[in-house]
Amino acid sequence: MRSRFNINNYSNLGQRAITALVGAAIVISSIIYSDWTYFLVFACILGFSQMEFYKLCGLDGMLPLKSFGTFLGLLIFTLTFMIEKEQLPNEYLYLIFPIISLTFFIKLYKKTDKKPFTGVAFTYLGIFYVAVPFSLLNLAVFSVEKIYHFEIILGCLMILWASDTGAYFAGTKFGKTKLFERVSPKKSWEGFLGGAFSAIAVAFLLARYFQTIQDWKWLVIAGIIIIAGTYGDLIESLFKRSIEIKDSGHGLPGHGGFMDRFDGLLLSAPFITAFLKIF
Repeated sequence: MRSRFNINNYSNLGQRAITALVGAAIVISSIIYSDWTYFLVFACILGFSQMEFYKLCGLDGMLPLKSFGTFLGLLIFTLTFMIEKEQLPNEYLYLIFPIISLTFFIKLYKKTDKKPFTGVAFTYLGIFYVAVPFSLLNLAVFSVEKIYHFEIILGCLMILWASDTGAYFAGTKFGKTKLFERVSPKKSWEGFLGGAFSAIAVAFLLARYFQTIQDWKWLVIAGIIIIAGTYGDLIESLFKRSIEIKDSGHGLPGHGGFMDRFDGLLLSAPFITAFLKIF
């Protein structure tokens, strides 16, 4: 009798490789196929990431509005996408403010909640920390002539993945000098440099084959991802250490949760979008 496939039978590296290959295939194909498939896949990633964040807050005794907060995050993501796609006028962004204010109304009727404003604060933090960066990606992919350019988001992800992969292997093989031991004991300067080298190498390749933006901008984006992406990883590590857990979730075997996989993007996206919009 043929045994059923079980990813848990593989080593951690094997699980990482399988998950990375399957996940990359889904994400890359959705980005390239159309703007709508990009929207659907990244809406799912945003939703899972934000629910993970709220779940972690709950482990620390906080009571954010998980479902409503995730709904608000998806609403912001949807509105920014539709506006950048020119399916809705800019004025629809004003809907966010009255709807987000409903958080106070909902908390008013939570009789068992002893610290309602703490819950409100963490609900908003989930929106600002997770939903806003993903929503800013919509501005980035439509930043050139208000047309969807898959090369921008795909290039950013390729640089981010190259940085993560290079850091993982360089850190595993050569890592000795601690990068930020108080927050993340396993991260090393050798891993950081390995990730930086990989990211810059991929940026040079993108500059050669992706002509949507100027060559020098790919190098700047690589620099942003190297620095902001590393800080994003450290900040999530700090968050997880504060509640004494290893992974943000178990949705991605070998990688942990969705926040573990996209933490570098959360801090990089605002800088990348601002750079592309200004320059």
